Amino acid sequence: MTTTAVTVGGFAAAHLASVLDRVCRTAGLDPEGAVLLRGHTNAVYHLPGEHVVVKIARRGTPADSVHRTVALVTWLTAQGFPTVGLHPGHQPVQTDGHLATIWTHLPQPGHPVAAAQLAAPLKALHQLTDPPLKLPSVDTVAAIRRSLAAASSLTGNERDHLARRVDRLEADLDAVTYLLPPSVIQGDPQHRNALHTGDGQAVLCDWDTAAFGQPEWDLVTVEIHCRRFGHGRAHYQDFARRYGLDITTWDGYPVLAAMRELRMITTNAKRGGTDTLAEVRRRIDQLADNDTRHRWNIL
Repeated sequence: MTTTAVTVGGFAAAHLASVLDRVCRTAGLDPEGAVLLRGHTNAVYHLPGEHVVVKIARRGTPADSVHRTVALVTWLTAQGFPTVGLHPGHQPVQTDGHLATIWTHLPQPGHPVAAAQLAAPLKALHQLTDPPLKLPSVDTVAAIRRSLAAASSLTGNERDHLARRVDRLEADLDAVTYLLPPSVIQGDPQHRNALHTGDGQAVLCDWDTAAFGQPEWDLVTVEIHCRRFGHGRAHYQDFARRYGLDITTWDGYPVLAAMRELRMITTNAKRGGTDTLAEVRRRIDQLADNDTRHRWNIL
């Protein structure tokens, strides 16, 4: 078996190779030639000989979260919703304290999905207002505070600064009046959480952050990724035109955008790593001038 000999996603390389091998044997798959696709939070491998992708959650990931993802995608697939599909067979696969899911592999071109291609899938997702399974409610404030509590790499002053900021934004959020009814939301819709299908369309993937709540959170997230990561205003405007709503014209946008960006900072702050921490601190420093045009580096 060929794997990438690096520490990824909180896994030691040798341990990860062993887990991947056991998952594959349990599922009847051949791990030979496995290629690491992502290793930031989960370890995601492509098995070229099997035309599947294996996603291994780190030890300690709540089992109900992974089972919920499987149930959600199974339901979405049955609705004909544009999502990447689960590989046939019993899922998730459990081995050595880890849960793994196995997905159909979709060959990808050298460029990510454009924001405009996210519009139709997200619009369809936001019509699903009565899912048959219990999804977590959106609570961005609580998520930020949990991340801050776990961000041991930050100084006390840095944590206090961010805590005061979330306190102020929480008060502002209480006064927001939403435009859309609550629905299923993807939670982190962006260019890397969707896949080309080969016919000019795109499907959503990476359902770990799926929740039930205000679709405005999804729309703000797309806008932030276009603005912060160099895709540009025109890229976002194409998305807004196809979706049928420009979230930046809504009076609640500044609050949700600031809160969502703070979550993006604090989520990465708890992960550590020299490069990640440097980028987190750069983003924190930029908060002081309230200039939302600063470009961020993708993590």
